[in-house]
Amino acid sequence: MSIRSKPQAAQVLDESAPVIITGGAGFVGCNLAESFLREGRKVVVIDTLSRPGVEENLAWLREHHGELVHHLPADIREFEAICSVFQGAGAVFHLAAQTAVTTSIEDPLADFETNARGTVNVLEAVRAAGGRIPVIFASTNKVYGALDDLDMIELEDRYFPARPDIREYGIDEDRRLDFCTPYGCSKGVADQYVLDYAHSFDIPTAVLRMSCIYGPRQFGTEDQGWVAHFLIRALQGKPISIYGDGKQVRDILHVADAVAAYRAVLSSIATLNGETFNLGGGVRNAASLRMVLREISRITGQEPVVEWSDWRKGDQRYFVSDTRRLERKVGWTATIGWQDGLRELAAWLDEARGLRKLQRTERLTA
Repeated sequence: MSIRSKPQAAQVLDESAPVIITGGAGFVGCNLAESFLREGRKVVVIDTLSRPGVEENLAWLREHHGELVHHLPADIREFEAICSVFQGAGAVFHLAAQTAVTTSIEDPLADFETNARGTVNVLEAVRAAGGRIPVIFASTNKVYGALDDLDMIELEDRYFPARPDIREYGIDEDRRLDFCTPYGCSKGVADQYVLDYAHSFDIPTAVLRMSCIYGPRQFGTEDQGWVAHFLIRALQGKPISIYGDGKQVRDILHVADAVAAYRAVLSSIATLNGETFNLGGGVRNAASLRMVLREISRITGQEPVVEWSDWRKGDQRYFVSDTRRLERKVGWTATIGWQDGLRELAAWLDEARGLRKLQRTERLTA
């Protein structure tokens, strides 16, 4: 098949076949896995459990769904270790990755091996399995670079774009790619390989370029999962590090909405084959770090302690996803407002991690 020819429609999805989720014990992965397990679907979780906290997510899945959960503790960097499990799969969600920009700068080779080579290994394992198994890939907004060319208007607590169309809708998928930092490069390479395998090898694929996802079962760190990290630090009464001026804006999306998007794309893969989508909370869920800190202070009843540091390399002053393509193609929309979602996450962290109890309800609106 010519690399420039149009991909054919995907095969009818076999809903009796297992779903494979690489990184399935991670935050997004375990929530996605649980959505299928609730329906009685078998799920294969490929995860080395190297990220702190994810073993709790796997235990949670097993506790609630027992033998429907199959865990393969293999590393996607090792093709032979993962190849055979893809035989007979109904769908593949590829979420396993090295996720921190800072880590990619410290060790670019390890970042490349996981994100770039690991993704090609997954694609080759699907190809070796025969059949046309759909592959949905978790990419990142970092493939668009730092967006330094966009003029920004600076307000007291946030930035917003000078261009009216971006202010109204956000960044769309036609934005030129500009891989920045080793992490952006490795994820960008993976992003493009996933799209190419639809054309070169007739494997039905789609790419979701994610903004900031948050919600229950997120064990955030300073380098990845910043929404949960901010809440954890605040609930523990520990200082929060802010790099830059805190006015940088992100569109944060609740994990339940993210799971709905992944599943909607899978359901429509026959018509979405080889396409990319930006996935985030959109303009309705855009908030600066300062705005999130202010909301956390309302939730906890006290002002978080903040330590300020210099900007980090490649940090975008503004990224808000234009999600109109996804909305138009599959009828998806974000349903959970970021303030409500933040309160839910704080309550879950308090219950799951034994953090300090939330303040009385009336203080939330004080």
